[in-house]
Amino acid sequence: MTCIARFTRYATLCLFAVCTGFGAASAADYPTRPVKWVVPYPPGGTTDVLARIMAQWLTDKTGQQFIVENRPGGGNNIGTEAVVNAAPDGYTMLLVNPAHGINASLYKKLPFNFIRDITPVAGMVRTPNVMVVTNTLPVKTVAEFIAYCKANPGKINMASSGSGTSTHLSGELFKYMTGCNMTHIPYKGAGPVLTDLIGGQVQVFFDNLPSSAAHIKGGTIRALAVTSAAREPSFPALPTVAETVPGYEATAWFGIGMPKGSPREAIDKVNAEVNRALADPKMRERLAALGGLPIAGTPEDFGRMMQEETDKWAKVVAASGASID
Repeated sequence: MTCIARFTRYATLCLFAVCTGFGAASAADYPTRPVKWVVPYPPGGTTDVLARIMAQWLTDKTGQQFIVENRPGGGNNIGTEAVVNAAPDGYTMLLVNPAHGINASLYKKLPFNFIRDITPVAGMVRTPNVMVVTNTLPVKTVAEFIAYCKANPGKINMASSGSGTSTHLSGELFKYMTGCNMTHIPYKGAGPVLTDLIGGQVQVFFDNLPSSAAHIKGGTIRALAVTSAAREPSFPALPTVAETVPGYEATAWFGIGMPKGSPREAIDKVNAEVNRALADPKMRERLAALGGLPIAGTPEDFGRMMQEETDKWAKVVAASGASID
C-alpha cells in the first residue's frame, strides 16, 4: 500500500470516527434546542392542561423548553396534519387523544393516516368522561334522562367539544345504546360548551371530567354519571352510565406522538422522562386531581393502545352512522 493510499484510508477512518462520535453525542444530548408540542385544542381544556403539566416536567428535567402550541380546528385534524408534515427530527410532538382514533373512521377523507404517519412515543393518562346536564333539565339520574329524552324526541341538544372528539362519540355511543334521539351540536373546545350548558342553550354534554369538575362542585351544572367502567374515586357518589346502560364505557386517553421517521433516541428519551413523571408521587397527585389514571409503558405499548382505540371507535362510528366529509 502506497503512502498516499495509507494516508487516505487513515483520513477516512478518522472522519468516520468523528462523524459517528458526533452522532452518538447528539443522541445522548437530546434535546439540544426547544421542542414544539402541538395540542390540537384551544387553551384551557383538559387536553391543554395535561400537556402543560407534562411540558413543564420535561422542560425541568431536560433543560430545554417543551413549548405547547395550540392548533385547534378541524376536529383535531389541522394540528395533526401540521405534525405529520413536520421534519421527523424529534423536535415536533403531537398531543395524541381519542379524536385521533375516532377521526380515522369518522372522516371520509383525511390528508394523512394517523396510525401510519404518527409514531407512538408515550402514554400519559386515561380520564373518564362525565355526563353533565343543564340545571334547567328536570332530571337527576341517567334513567330519568333517558325517559325524558324519549318523551321529548329531538328536543335535546347534545353538545361536544368538536366533531370526532371523545365528547362527541361518547354521546353517539349513548344514543346508539339507549335509542335516545338527540341533536349533535359541535363546538370548538369545552369552554364554550360549558358556558352554553350553564345558560341552558344546550342540554347535555359528555365532557372530559377535569373540564367539568369545578362546575359540578360549584353546582352550576348537574352530573348524572361517569362514562368509565368503574366509579371515579374523586366523585365516589357519582354512578357510572353502565349501572343504567349495561356495557357502556367510554374513556379519554392522552399521550405523545411524533412524525413518522423520528429518531428512536428522541422517542426513547421522551418516553423515559414521561414514565418518570408518571411514577413521581407529586405528579401522580396532580394528575389524579384531574381524574387521570397513569398509563406508563413503552412506545410499543402506547402504539397498541392507539390501534385498539382506533378499532373500537370504528365500530361505534359504523353503528351510529356518523360521518364527516
